[in-house]
Amino acid sequence: MEEISTNKPGTAESWGAVDLKPLRVVFMGTPDFAAEALTILLKFDAADVVGVYTQPDRPCGRGRQCKPSAVKVVALENGIPVFQPENFKDQADIDQLAALAPDVLVVAAYGLILPQAVLDVPAVQPLNIHASLLPKYRGAAPIQRAIENGDVVTGISIMKMEAGLDTGPVLVQRALRIGHDDHAGTIHDELAKLGGICICEALARLQTGAYDFKPQDDSLATYAKKLEKQEGEIDWNRPAQAIHNRIRAMYPWPGAFFDWTNPDGKTLRLNVTPGRIGEQDSPGADPGTVLGEMDDRLAIATADKVYLTPEVKPQGKKAMDATAFVCGYMRECS
Repeated sequence: MEEISTNKPGTAESWGAVDLKPLRVVFMGTPDFAAEALTILLKFDAADVVGVYTQPDRPCGRGRQCKPSAVKVVALENGIPVFQPENFKDQADIDQLAALAPDVLVVAAYGLILPQAVLDVPAVQPLNIHASLLPKYRGAAPIQRAIENGDVVTGISIMKMEAGLDTGPVLVQRALRIGHDDHAGTIHDELAKLGGICICEALARLQTGAYDFKPQDDSLATYAKKLEKQEGEIDWNRPAQAIHNRIRAMYPWPGAFFDWTNPDGKTLRLNVTPGRIGEQDSPGADPGTVLGEMDDRLAIATADKVYLTPEVKPQGKKAMDATAFVCGYMRECS
């Protein structure tokens, strides 16, 4: 594996794919992660994006207004035809895809399981951008599971799509370090950029013929199950490092939280922003005890150390820093 910067230009010349006919690409994706990859791919002169598939517009917000996906927004801004089938059970949708005559399908967080009939459409390959170093963390939440488990490296894998869940052979794989203070949001954004760069490299390899798919070692495979909202609940009885990993993994969604009882005996749900582990041991307080302000942060007791968060958000309220919380909720204004 090679660790590379996420700002390498996506040009044909960068990868040696010059003076060759661009590959016809159909892109399939839905959220911001996929939109970033599409944005980079559209600047890559060895690829001709002839169509974009994304999930149907979904009702969103209090007004339940239908909102286009991030991928759809990028496609429309660039004049790319957009297709939004509910699934590919209708043969007409497969025929429509085939009519685009793609050389390559590029799939990134599309949100649909593609049948073999779809994977058979491209003349060259169906490729997937996956946010882990496969075979580790196959599945829906590879970024969060890597951080939750305390991993210090993650990455992008470009693999050939097949019937199994993220089981196909790998064409390109690049690593990215996870810093101690990185959270799911920061790593998501870095991997989205890296995914765009890696898919450009993969397409250049296909175009020049200088490629080799490497089978995954299934004996090393792990599974990154989909996140559930309740996983954000913090167990303060665990060591501070495990808590730090959980809070970082759950930020920004679903968010890490715990129930705290204020001086009036009322229980409040508090969302916790990723912070850092304090140097102090917990001063004999029960895990989960809010200790007050330390080093301009709100200190909370864990099984061993003190955890220091820059802000908390009471349910239904705005986020507040340690001083505001201590003054407003703990009645300890100086």
